[in-house]
Amino acid sequence: MSSEDIAIRIDGLSKCYQIYDKPSDRLRQFVRPRIDSLLGRESKQYFRDFWAVRDVSFQVKRGDTIGIVGRNGSGKSTLLQIICGTLTPTAGTVETRGRVAALLELGAGFNPEFSGRDNVYMNAALLGLTRDQTDARFDAIAAFADIGQFIDQPVKTYSSGMYVRLAFAVIAHVDADILIVDEALSVGDAVFTQKCMRFIRAFQEHGTLLFVSHDMGAIQNLCQNALWMGGGEIKQSGPSKQVVESYLRHTLQETYGDSVQLDEVGQPSADEPIDSELAPDAQLDYGARYQVVDNLSAAKGWKTGLVEIERITITKMDGSEAAVLEGGEKIKLTIRAVAHQRMKSPILGFMFRDRLGQDLFGENTLAFTSLSPVMVNAGETFAGEFVFRLPMLPNGEYAVMASMAEGHQYDNTQHHYMHNALIVNIASSKVRFGLVGVPFERVSLAVDTA
Repeated sequence: MSSEDIAIRIDGLSKCYQIYDKPSDRLRQFVRPRIDSLLGRESKQYFRDFWAVRDVSFQVKRGDTIGIVGRNGSGKSTLLQIICGTLTPTAGTVETRGRVAALLELGAGFNPEFSGRDNVYMNAALLGLTRDQTDARFDAIAAFADIGQFIDQPVKTYSSGMYVRLAFAVIAHVDADILIVDEALSVGDAVFTQKCMRFIRAFQEHGTLLFVSHDMGAIQNLCQNALWMGGGEIKQSGPSKQVVESYLRHTLQETYGDSVQLDEVGQPSADEPIDSELAPDAQLDYGARYQVVDNLSAAKGWKTGLVEIERITITKMDGSEAAVLEGGEKIKLTIRAVAHQRMKSPILGFMFRDRLGQDLFGENTLAFTSLSPVMVNAGETFAGEFVFRLPMLPNGEYAVMASMAEGHQYDNTQHHYMHNALIVNIASSKVRFGLVGVPFERVSLAVDTA
């Protein structure tokens, strides 16, 4: 890959902070080494090092979208600030090609005493726009922010949502080549968030995006590849689906601590579910047919070893297993598992996901067992059954996640979790729009003669 194809290159990047236990130690560190140096004595260190980022290296191809995941304090924001140039690294180098615009922590770059209008001009100038260029774009910026007369009020009077509206409006109109968004959209309302997502998708057609979020669905939806940051280091990089799956298992293990051990099972799953050719017969009237492929033996996930999902099936209501199912047809999904120790409150559940990992629909047995508790003894096999009508999903390949947990809604342990337990291939001749299609009973078009 030539240097012209690289938008961001990070090599051996590190950032170290000096942590002092009390304010007086900072003064001692400033004075004592100088005195000890004059007296020829060895100096004592009054601080300890904290490496917010340590030896991070990666590169981003021009036009790519990279997601960054990790817990709070993992070094994500520090890394982005160094890329933006607002922090100086302790070691390593950062190279960026083109104009960089960033939406970092809330209110970053805003002077709370200035009005929104003044802050627009100040931020635009910092991003390389002249006064005349900002004048020409101000009306568009104000319309995008949509905060009305508050544009002329001091920013210190703004709500968190208004902060984000104005900040995003500025970076959306500076013709950036590289856009960096750090979890800022989580405080916006639904309408503005959708407006931002439309801009981001349009920006992806020509620009380079670094996107930080705790929303794993958004990471998989927007980003082809992802980085997982932990302890200031890159724990994993690769296709976003693989990184998100590993990160999810790791965070659950940290939550459970030593009470259970989640062992990874299966091979790393690709960005798209396993391919399988559809049967060539029977084009159905409404244009949607499902082919279900058992993938449990190759599915990736984790388990504690205390219980194990043995099988997941989708059948017709008469119990027969069909190679091809119709959209809108009533079916039964069954998850069978065996317990290796006593389970007081078992929960079986599933989730349909598209190839980007977005949750489409699902259910679990908790609603039933909360009313009629079921206890399973060691060695017993048990099953959860779910009866529903198949939705009219658009063309594509889908994965069915299956899980077995124990506990309650807000306090449970995931004992067995399989990302791609079933692969569902769908061929549709009519359903084209949205994530889930609706079987309309009538569609018409006529000239009104009244």
